[in-house]
Amino acid sequence: MRKLFRKWLPHHDGLLRSRWLSPFRRWLQHSDLWHLHRRSASGAVAVGLFCGLIPGPLQMLGAALLAVLFRVNLPIALLVTLYTNPLTIVPLYLAAYEIGAWVTGSHNGGMIPPSLPEMHWHQWAGELWGWLQLLGKPLLVGLPLLAIGLALAGYLLVRWGWYWGVLYKWRNRHR
Repeated sequence: MRKLFRKWLPHHDGLLRSRWLSPFRRWLQHSDLWHLHRRSASGAVAVGLFCGLIPGPLQMLGAALLAVLFRVNLPIALLVTLYTNPLTIVPLYLAAYEIGAWVTGSHNGGMIPPSLPEMHWHQWAGELWGWLQLLGKPLLVGLPLLAIGLALAGYLLVRWGWYWGVLYKWRNRHR
């Protein structure tokens, strides 16, 4: 598994020589950010899954900051955030809304958008704002819960998969 990741991940020396990353060189020189081992990979997957649900273009920035803070593999953390894309973001946010509605008990039909074409243009903004306010509490509660759940599941799956992969190689070596 390690050889596969090393083949595709960029080498950290080349990245540290980049002029764009020179202001951050001090933080990016920690060896755990670039080495690939069980703790670093599983932590990076957890960070990437957690930050993948951050709205907008702040996903990778959040993943980079958390990877540096927790000293987990930076390239894997950035790569894992890409699980949210235009095809997956709607089902993930629907799941987050449903989780939030279940936890808060405020399932008020907020996921049904207002029928905007039937309104006059001056009513459109007010109706859209009202609909977003209906989404507010369940979505704000559901997104962190879903992010924590995905991060925990990813962390445990990578730890478990790494353990069983090493065990499998040991058994094959003894045969």
